[in-house]
Amino acid sequence: MKAFRPFLFVFLFTLVQQSFAQRGVRLAYIDMDEILENVEEYKTAATLLDKNVTDWKKDIELKKMELKGREEQLQAEKVLLTQELIEDRKLELQLFRSEIIDLQTKYFGPTGDYIQQKNNLLKPIQDQVLSIVRQIAQERKYDFVFDRSSDLVMLYSAKNYDISNLVLQRINAQERIKARKKQIEERKAQIEQRKKN
Repeated sequence: MKAFRPFLFVFLFTLVQQSFAQRGVRLAYIDMDEILENVEEYKTAATLLDKNVTDWKKDIELKKMELKGREEQLQAEKVLLTQELIEDRKLELQLFRSEIIDLQTKYFGPTGDYIQQKNNLLKPIQDQVLSIVRQIAQERKYDFVFDRSSDLVMLYSAKNYDISNLVLQRINAQERIKARKKQIEERKAQIEQRKKN
């Protein structure tokens, strides 16, 4: 499938180029990875997610070590146990293995905690970036804006079509506006507090 993507891109580009041959196609691109690396909110969210992933991996690893200890204990005590007790212990071990697999699925499965937290933490930031890209594309009348950090192969790109810095400037401007509004609200609260005293 990945080998097919460059051909699909070339085909689509040729098709678009022919359909817009009258006025010319306006293209731009961004580097989503670069943008997200420079957004403080994204860094904070990614750090929090990484911490959770580390904790989950430790939790799973502890369970695996406990399972190994139980298996070694069964091997050591096998000589002293009846066949019925051995079978009971093997069944307990199998149930514990299933619990570990369930825990892995809970944390890292397709609908697990990792995916849910990633969507909850990172999606709003990505949506903000995409909204700004859409605004810039409409203002500057771009027909297409590509993300060069994605799987879509870009064979060549001139730097003057890179609007990543423009996207970052607008994100930073929005963040400054939020910070100013917060400062104003804090000052108003301080003034109100002083008036009450």
